[in-house]
Formats: sequence, structure tokens, C-alpha cells
Amino acid sequence: MAIQKVDYPLPDYFERTSKSLEWMKKAKEVMPGGVTANIKSFDPYPIVMEKGNGAHLTDVNGNEYIDYLLAYGALMLGHGHEKITEAITKQLHQNGTCLFGTPHELEYTFGKKIQQHYPSMELLRYTNSGTEATLLALRLAYAYTGKYKIAKFEGHYHGGYNEVLVSVSPPLNEAGEELNPNSVIESKGVPEKEAENTIILPFNELEACEAILRRHQHDLAAVMIEPVQGGFIPATEKFIKGLREITKELGILLIFDEVKTGFRVAIGGAQQLYNVKPDITALGKVIGGGFPIGIVGGREEIMLESSPRRGADVFDSSQSKKSKSKDVLFHSGTYNGHPMILAAGLATVEVLEEKIEDVFKNTAFLKQQLEQLFKRYKIGMKAIGIGSIFSVVLTNKENIRNYRDLQQTDLSLRKEIDLHLLNEGIYTKPLNRYSLSTAHGIKEIDATIKAYERVLSKVCGGHH
Repeated sequence: MAIQKVDYPLPDYFERTSKSLEWMKKAKEVMPGGVTANIKSFDPYPIVMEKGNGAHLTDVNGNEYIDYLLAYGALMLGHGHEKITEAITKQLHQNGTCLFGTPHELEYTFGKKIQQHYPSMELLRYTNSGTEATLLALRLAYAYTGKYKIAKFEGHYHGGYNEVLVSVSPPLNEAGEELNPNSVIESKGVPEKEAENTIILPFNELEACEAILRRHQHDLAAVMIEPVQGGFIPATEKFIKGLREITKELGILLIFDEVKTGFRVAIGGAQQLYNVKPDITALGKVIGGGFPIGIVGGREEIMLESSPRRGADVFDSSQSKKSKSKDVLFHSGTYNGHPMILAAGLATVEVLEEKIEDVFKNTAFLKQQLEQLFKRYKIGMKAIGIGSIFSVVLTNKENIRNYRDLQQTDLSLRKEIDLHLLNEGIYTKPLNRYSLSTAHGIKEIDATIKAYERVLSKVCGGHH
């Protein structure tokens, strides 16, 4: 079925979300562009939310949405889950404070729970975000290896700092050869030298990766990877196991960035799915239960680089220093291991231990229903993803293996469908992946399919 050109769905959008537009105009008086994180912005303007409950969001106009963004995957129990509310209330009442600024029991209790599901994390440290977690992972790799270059994959995102804001979504005319990609700086304010220090690898291309890694082996501290790119394009088993063998042979640390995939593709993350043990793992999102957190863990001898027992750090003003601060890996943070957040995280994991398979089952059902619906309308589509995450990819290609494959799909039609869906009460940021929670049941899935059917009928001019 040929897709008919339809009017871009903006008139309905402006009418339904008029108060969001008013709010965004005011917000620009306070924040650049009206947002405090660029990721929250999209054209023509983002929707401003007022309430959340379970699988649903309500905007400032009173419109209700089924939420598939879920704070970019963080809210795996949905909005306002009673177990999380109970946990943080109990922590406050029992401890009498939301923050000690000292060691406390929950640091141990929660850490043991994480190690239970991620045995590769022999020792771990808490941070305040996934970005901080990957940042610490790299510092640990530099300290342990004594090398100061890293390799990352084209199309993979690891946070908003200089070393990794390279080739996240590069223009294809600048990206170089598919099997030997260029390092493309992706932000103003990032020094050009980062393009020299960050080597770019092609995802799911083992032979090409091996050639690049062998060429740079004496300079590379680590390879950092999203084992499932963007949370929804999985590494092949051959690729991820081959990468583990090559990095081990070359003395390059392998870092799994499981901020998106931790507790979402399996309770033990992608490393459980693939049965691959990375040297260092970064976690975030789901494990905070909606609060900011990150965790870095890995092999004991690597993690001990951050131990204060190694010597004096920058805050040690003692006159009898036995070592210089530059000899010690610095890691600190006022809010690291925040008791309220660890209480929320522990409650989240305990619920998921019972409910995660239900979320996976519902996700698989939604994917299947969507693929059948698109087939009826003769639009090539694959719902690509594992566990509780997927993306609607408009393509007739058999396999989507990496960033470049994704760029060859129909992104403009996907964006148009997404904008129509916002008008139908289905929320995700246009072009983003879908995440499900324990609050997404058959009722929400049925409503989503019906909304999609109305949208596809419009996009296809009423015929299928």
C-alpha cells in the first residue's frame, strides 16, 4: 500500500497542548530553550506533564497518555508505585534523615542484592547517574591499565561528557567507511583532541573491530559498549563473545554500559543473556526506582584502584602524606549511596524479582500485535528489542544490526506516526524506544493497538 501524503498533525497538536506551549514560552525566561536537559526537547515543542500514575501521564491541559517513555526507561514499576513510596517513607521514619553523609547499612544491603544478579561486580561504587557511572568506569580503566585512549561504538551513547560525545549520531557524510568509522565530535565545547583519543568501532562487525583494536592495542585502556545498542539493537552472540575474547587477549578492559539494559533485558542485564563477563559494568536508570543513581562494579583488582587505602586523595590535607594525590584514583560525591535512593532501588529490585517475566510477556504481546497491524496496512515494520524494551522500526530489511542500518529506515514516517500518536494519548518522545513497566497491562496494550489503528488509517488514507 502506497502511503498517501497527509497534513502534518500539528493543528490538533497545538489545540490539545495549548497550555504546554504557554508554559514553554515562560520556561524560556528561566532555562535556555525552556528545558533543563536537551533530551527533553522536541519539535514543535515538548508536552509539559502535571501528574503520573501507574502507566499513565496527565499533561497541563488535562490530556491523559499511556506512558511508554517512562523517563527513558527508568520507571520500570511505573509512576508512583506503592512499594517505592513505602520504602522511602520507612527509610525517612526509621533513620530520621534522608542523608547521612557517612557510611550506612543500606549501602551494604543494596550492594549485596546487586551482586546477586550481577556476579561480575565483585566490588562496586555508587554514583549519582548513569553518566557518572560510565565516567568512573573509564577513570578506573585508565588507572588500572596506564593507557589513556578508549574505543566506543558508532551510534552508542554513554553520557554527556567529552570522551564519549563522539560518533553518537554522526552525519553519514562525515562518518567515514562503514567498517572503519571516523571519530566525529558531536557537541560544541568538546575539544578536537577527543577525536584522537576516542576510537570508533563498527557494531556487530567482529573482523573489522578486531583489526582496529589490534592496530590501537598499545594505546587503548578499554572498549565501552552498549551490549544492546540504544537498548533495542542487540549484539549478535558471536560478536559479543568474540569481542570478549579479543579484548582479553589484547589486555584491553571490556566495559558493559548497562544503564539502559540493566534489569530491562533480563534481571541480570545483557551479561546474563549473553553469558559474558565484562571487566567493568555501569548501571543506572531502573535501579534507582525513579531517583538519580548509578553503580560501577567489576573485577576486585580493578575496583580496588578507587580504595582510599591506596593513599592520600585531594581532600587529605595532612602534613604527613605518604603519597601524592595524583597517585590515587579520586572518586567522591556527597550523594553517593543516598539512603533514600537505595531504599527505593531495593524495593524496585524486589518487585522485579517477582514481576519481571510478566513485563516481558506483555512486551512480547504488544510487539506481536503491532507487527500484525502494520502488516495489514502493508507497511514494513519490525518491533526490535529484547525483554521490556523495543523500538518501532519501519523497514523491510531482514536485520537491523547497527546505527547505519537504522539510518536507512523510514525515520520521517516514524516521526509522523509518533506525532499522531501523541494526539491519540500514546506517549513517547518521537523516534524514541518503547519501555514497559509492571503497570502496563492488557488494558493499556489494547488501547495502544486501537490508537495505532486510528493513526495508520489516517496515514494510509483510510485503506489497507
